[in-house]
Amino acid sequence: LPAPSTPGAAGLDLPAAVDGEVVIEPGARALIPTGFTIAVPPGLEGQVRPRSGLALHHGIVLPNAPGTIDSDYRGEVKVILLNTGHESFVVKRGERIAQLVFAPVERIAWREVRALGPTARGDGGFGHTGRAVKPAVQSRPKRAKRGGLR
Repeated sequence: LPAPSTPGAAGLDLPAAVDGEVVIEPGARALIPTGFTIAVPPGLEGQVRPRSGLALHHGIVLPNAPGTIDSDYRGEVKVILLNTGHESFVVKRGERIAQLVFAPVERIAWREVRALGPTARGDGGFGHTGRAVKPAVQSRPKRAKRGGLR
């Protein structure tokens, strides 16, 4: 069953419940069973997140991270693994492949409006706020004087 690896761990480690081994080639995906089902309490969701060590050392990521387990889902929890590394990755039974974190789900009341109020950001998106601002005046680099250091 999923369990935290340390007393302070936010997530529960999800083990692979594969028969034998599953080999994930570079660039390939695999759906890995965990062998358990869960009834997430209403008002919560389960978030399936990647393990940082698998990402750093092997290039194994979850392409839909975080994956969501809804409170009304009753099927087996499975994890999609993607190998972004350069070598084949072997998943073995019991290996910790992801982590499960629970988070509250907020229900909102939608209200249709004709226009949205303005903000400083406006409709800029997809990296808009991360762009460096170019200076209005660009200075030219100073040329070194002949004769070297004094």
